[in-house]
Amino acid sequence: MNELKKSIKLFESRQVRAEWDGENEKWWFSVLDIITILTDQTDYTKTRNYWKWLKNKLAAEGSQLVSNTNQLKMTAADGKKYLTDVADTEQILRLVQSIPSKKAEPFKLWLAQVGNERIDETVDPELSINRAIQNYRRLGYSESWINQRIKSIEVRKALTDEWDKSGVQQGEEYAVLTDLMSKTWSGLTTREYKSLKGLKKENLRDNMTNTELVLNMLAEVAATDISIARQPAGLAESAEVAVEGAHAAKVAREQIEKSTGKSAVSGLNAKNMKQIVSKENQDI
Repeated sequence: MNELKKSIKLFESRQVRAEWDGENEKWWFSVLDIITILTDQTDYTKTRNYWKWLKNKLAAEGSQLVSNTNQLKMTAADGKKYLTDVADTEQILRLVQSIPSKKAEPFKLWLAQVGNERIDETVDPELSINRAIQNYRRLGYSESWINQRIKSIEVRKALTDEWDKSGVQQGEEYAVLTDLMSKTWSGLTTREYKSLKGLKKENLRDNMTNTELVLNMLAEVAATDISIARQPAGLAESAEVAVEGAHAAKVAREQIEKSTGKSAVSGLNAKNMKQIVSKENQDI
């Protein structure tokens, strides 16, 4: 794994070693550190033995958690690096469910609540939209930005519906087309765009200015309209449509930049949203 960035996470004032995997865009956490906290154990040997017992128990139950864990070299208390079992966020949440601990109970309650919310949202999709709006307000986004963001979700859904009809596979092929469109209109791949804004796991669209959101929507709306007219089949034909749609946004971006004398692609992110709003108000 490349581009690993070291970090120490704090959980109830206890250290949890973690590393950022830039290639896969995920955090890896030390399993032993998590177990130490949840079992309130201070003896490293006992913690390691507990993890060995738990791995055998989970394997016997048919759990894929153990086989999916990874190993990374992490710095131990003696300052030396040792191979350590690590797990990503999803795996850690599954691990928490497997350990009887009072400290794990809040996690379990949270997981149950989230699961119940997701079930409700499949019955009534409007609930997920309302939840998103409330979350954006809580995070301090402006109402005008929220309106644009909600509209962008609708636009994205229309485009992915077209990709589904064209036989494009969710996951890797979706990512290929998204990257292609981003590179065409903004000059940056999704990863490069996130790097410009200093993002890791955060959603790129949640960190776009109003102008960036509108340009991205223009690319997706144009690609959707062209797809409806052309009826492409498969990834290759859909890629041609994606580039054509994104080119419309590129032309608009270049015109905006010519008129304003500054880049429409911004390094600002949600952490300095007040600065974004202030900047855009000055441009009105």
